[in-house]
Amino acid sequence: MQKTFVMSWSGGKDSALAYYRAVLEGHVPVALLTMFEKDGSKSRSHGLPIEILEAQAERMGLPLEIGKADWNGYEQEFVKQLKKFKNEGVEMGVYGDIDLEDHRAWVEKVSAEAEFGVNHPLWGRPRRELLEELIAEGFKAIITVVDTARMDAKFLGREFTVELIEELETLGIDACGEEGEFHTVIIDGPIFVEAVPVQFGEVMEAEQYRLLEVKLQ
Repeated sequence: MQKTFVMSWSGGKDSALAYYRAVLEGHVPVALLTMFEKDGSKSRSHGLPIEILEAQAERMGLPLEIGKADWNGYEQEFVKQLKKFKNEGVEMGVYGDIDLEDHRAWVEKVSAEAEFGVNHPLWGRPRRELLEELIAEGFKAIITVVDTARMDAKFLGREFTVELIEELETLGIDACGEEGEFHTVIIDGPIFVEAVPVQFGEVMEAEQYRLLEVKLQ
């Protein structure tokens, strides 16, 4: 049954593919929701500046709604945002989780608190299959964050291809990055009316993480 939805949007590959599949299922997108640092400087999950997320949203024809919180206030702010959408008549949230039970359990918890529907279009699908679908459908994903405790920073700036997947798997690295090994930014694909014009800058350090600066051209 067709439902309206808000997309829990990271700006990366999993949320992009989940959004795409939800639309193919006949559901109707209303907005994107991204959680930001409390000071609004960058997104919490992928460290992206708001300009990039706004450019993505614009090319999807959707408004970008943001919540701002530190980790202590994250859950409360997320529930607040879901309740706002429910009050506006939106029926459910769509999420890009694949197979991590604790992630799904958290989504179910906050959604129940907000009395809001949930859809996980990618749930239970083989990770490699999802990556191959992403590439086959024409999405362009670039690695922008790397956890150097798990993989080499040399992968920053690499575009997702079958060759990259095989290279990561040969090294024993989960090519989906489900455990936080890396994060991506989507800059092109069938969900956009045109590519997002980005340029990559300096590599920044934050503890064991290396972050590739992403800016609009």
